[in-house]
Amino acid sequence: MGHIIVSENITLDGVEQDPTGDEGHAAGGWFGRAGEADRAAFAESAAKEADNTEALLLGRRSYAWFAERWAQRPGAWADRLRALPKYVVASSRPEGWGDTTVVTLDEVAGLRDRIRGDLVVYASAQLVRALLERQLVDEYRLAVHPVFGAVAAARPLLLAEARGAGEGLTFLTFRRADQP
Repeated sequence: MGHIIVSENITLDGVEQDPTGDEGHAAGGWFGRAGEADRAAFAESAAKEADNTEALLLGRRSYAWFAERWAQRPGAWADRLRALPKYVVASSRPEGWGDTTVVTLDEVAGLRDRIRGDLVVYASAQLVRALLERQLVDEYRLAVHPVFGAVAAARPLLLAEARGAGEGLTFLTFRRADQP
């Protein structure tokens, strides 16, 4: 039996939409405001995650977003994403991006039973909500980007401390990069 894993990027103020700013969202474009070291670390982590993934599960719009940006991108990470089987919760087959199967939300539980390994969900906010309602998510992986998506002029932040408390609470402390 596989595991459904939600792997999301989010800003400190909870913005997950339009990370590259291509879609015109008021708080979009936040991914590029992270420092070079953060973007490199993210790429390394995401590539490793893709290497350990058996299949992707995406909503229709997220599938189209990824297909547009990753179908022709060079490199091992892009090659791996292209090679992965993709399951898209949609009413019709979207434009192709490799091995793609359209499924209904009702079929997702069966996917988890058939796929051995990680079935990873990127972006796909509506799909994630539906999976949560059906209690189908086994694990969450959050990449918290040290920017405020809604505030374009925010100064760079550095992680000062991360600690867990209780059974699931996480405390993150960030400081301005220009302060000691």
